[in-house]
Amino acid sequence: MSYLELYTSQTNIFSGVQKSFQEAKYIVFGVPFDATSTYRTGARFGPSAIRQASQNIETYSFRSGIDLEDLALHDVGDLPTSTNAEMTIEATQHVVEDIWAEGKMPVVLGGEHTINLGVAQGLGAKAAKTAVVSFDAHLDLRSEFLGSTLSHTTFMQLINEKVKPAKIIEVGTRSAGKEEIAYAKSAGVEFFTAQQIIKKGYEEVAEQLNERLGSYDCLYLTVDLDVLDPAFAPAVQNPEPEGLSTTQLLDLILPLCTERLVGFDVVELVPTYDQGVSATVAAKVLFEMLCQTEKFKIKKLN
Repeated sequence: MSYLELYTSQTNIFSGVQKSFQEAKYIVFGVPFDATSTYRTGARFGPSAIRQASQNIETYSFRSGIDLEDLALHDVGDLPTSTNAEMTIEATQHVVEDIWAEGKMPVVLGGEHTINLGVAQGLGAKAAKTAVVSFDAHLDLRSEFLGSTLSHTTFMQLINEKVKPAKIIEVGTRSAGKEEIAYAKSAGVEFFTAQQIIKKGYEEVAEQLNERLGSYDCLYLTVDLDVLDPAFAPAVQNPEPEGLSTTQLLDLILPLCTERLVGFDVVELVPTYDQGVSATVAAKVLFEMLCQTEKFKIKKLN
């Protein structure tokens, strides 16, 4: 737990539910970093806004029949980040490694999506058997953008090339450059567009997604809030029209919250761009993912 003690500081508590670190199964921590943002800044305020919203919504999940108050949660606080992306990625990696070393699941609050590189690097040997599923309007597969090779526009290519997870699938895509499309095809990165989901219905896409993921031992799920249409989550770094609804997102993501799940995050909330609606959506998505994961853990034990 050395890196956790060194790199985290206590803040307000996610959901208001706080077990001891020793008895907790789910470890929440924030990464308030947005130094590579290329449009709206302010994702560094995301973890605090998510925590505040999480303390002001009900904890019972009608989808899973689980109450979040019954979960063994522990919020260790936020990383004391700087504007140095490399240092932030490294710190995130080591905290995630420590959490997994303790046999617990990391639940990460962003912050911009670049931090997901640190989480993925923390997979270590698990990467070879882990599928990373990203719910995002953007592919984030550029090799560089505005002169930078490490940013929220390039991190997914870096994950593919440096971490080498068993599979990468992106869901909700509706914004990309032609070079990203070419890279995805050459690298075997699959994606489901928002238009496919809306036109075909989530059931067909969910079935195809489950088929693609069936052979992988572990799943890591990352949710960029801009996968949602701006009507549902306007306060994001790079909003894109024609997105998913909150219900469509949950219908797609919750079937993946099973015993194979090794961790997840929600990123790219910029709370200054609305009056708390997007933060509440972020908290709700996290609540439902936690409750669904707990439901499968209970089912497995029985």
